[in-house]
Amino acid sequence: MFESCRVDAGRVRALASELSTPAADLDDQERIELIRALEELKCMSEAAQAVVSADFDASQRADQASRGVPRARQGRGVAEQIALARRESPHRGRQHLGLANILRHELPHTMTAFAAGRITEWKVTLVARETACLSLEDRRRVDAELAGNPERIEAMGDGELVAEARRLAYELDAASFVERRRKAESDRRVALRPAPDVMSQLSALLPVKDGVEVYAVLTREADRRRASGDPRSRGQIMADTLVQRVLSGDPFATGTDPDVMVNLVVSDAVLWGDSDEAGHVQGYGPVPADLAREMAGTVGAWLRRLYVRPETGSLVAMDSAARQVPAKLGQLFRLRDQVCRTPWCDAPIRHNDHVTPAIDGGETSEPNGQGLCEACNYAKEAAGWTARPRPGPRHTVETTTPTGHSYESTSPPLTSPRFVETRPGVWTLRASLALKERIDAPTAHHPTAHPRVAKAEYQVRGVNSGHDRVAHSPRMSGCLAAVPT
Repeated sequence: MFESCRVDAGRVRALASELSTPAADLDDQERIELIRALEELKCMSEAAQAVVSADFDASQRADQASRGVPRARQGRGVAEQIALARRESPHRGRQHLGLANILRHELPHTMTAFAAGRITEWKVTLVARETACLSLEDRRRVDAELAGNPERIEAMGDGELVAEARRLAYELDAASFVERRRKAESDRRVALRPAPDVMSQLSALLPVKDGVEVYAVLTREADRRRASGDPRSRGQIMADTLVQRVLSGDPFATGTDPDVMVNLVVSDAVLWGDSDEAGHVQGYGPVPADLAREMAGTVGAWLRRLYVRPETGSLVAMDSAARQVPAKLGQLFRLRDQVCRTPWCDAPIRHNDHVTPAIDGGETSEPNGQGLCEACNYAKEAAGWTARPRPGPRHTVETTTPTGHSYESTSPPLTSPRFVETRPGVWTLRASLALKERIDAPTAHHPTAHPRVAKAEYQVRGVNSGHDRVAHSPRMSGCLAAVPT
């Protein structure tokens, strides 16, 4: 029912090359048919990924068992390798692997419809999610009812599929729904994500009773203020009331809690109004210069100087002889790396990691340190994973997985670098690039490129990406503003 994939990467890439240039002489009916065929192919490709992922998991676990890895630690780092191959976060990698194993062992009919291109990966996820509370026997019964006839599940919309899966699950095991609700309530949490236009999305996962009550309080306050002539919209009043009550406990307060601090990394030139370069709010991301100046000008804000290389935007090294990463050095990692350094993982930093482990002689220093989320740090400790610092315009780490695949991660610049790598080993001054673009544009006055461009590039060719060979001395190029909020 769940056969291993019979194609290899070469054949898949050959097919992808053909698909990159679809026929241009199609009529509209043929275009619609091609869209459907490509959608089916996409679903079948995702199903093949699930098959290969489950095979990879089984192979890695068997290999770890043969090398004496304790059973409790077998499988560590597998999902992270899948995530890197798919260019996604480790969290998404764990979701993909978990779904693949569920399809293999518990949802064979859903897998058959998936492999035939009849349903999307999202529909497969919905079936797995809505049957998660059931026993294996009951889960397979729901699977047979929903997907035993592939045409039926293909014709269902997402909402219809969820409703039917819930109905069947409730009929088979009503008690599981009570337990599921209790478990869901134990998972209540608050999350913060960046939103467009320098906004943030604060969300709370609450029991339905608490969520409804909170919303009712905010709605009632908005209605009261609108009735008294408040010019703000209903949504604005609700948002402002939430912020005021959380920060001060007083629904009419406008001040801030002096014990809450927000870390803002910003160039000194921005603070003095000499530059409009963006700042960076720790835990959020980039903010425009005018907002950075406004935040840094808040009453009670304090500043800490950070020294960076103006050429590349990298922080100056800080060394320590201690085995445990000191608090200040750990804070440096968080400010330098901003989020987990694993490629495609945007999770908050939770662990200060030695790139080369201390047990292997790795130093406790800025070049040999990186910020990782908890999951990525544990994955890196699994057998077969290695990492090492590499030369780069800023702090760069090369991570190699047990299969021999390597991935590089470079810390983001705290300030805009003066040089960019135009081709391997050649670093060009940004001003030279702008000049080159203007000169290369054919005009009546400049029909060809100006020879000074080549000279400008030659003059900066000697600037190496390694920290030890950059010729310019560090200067105070930025500061950390901790803003009370």
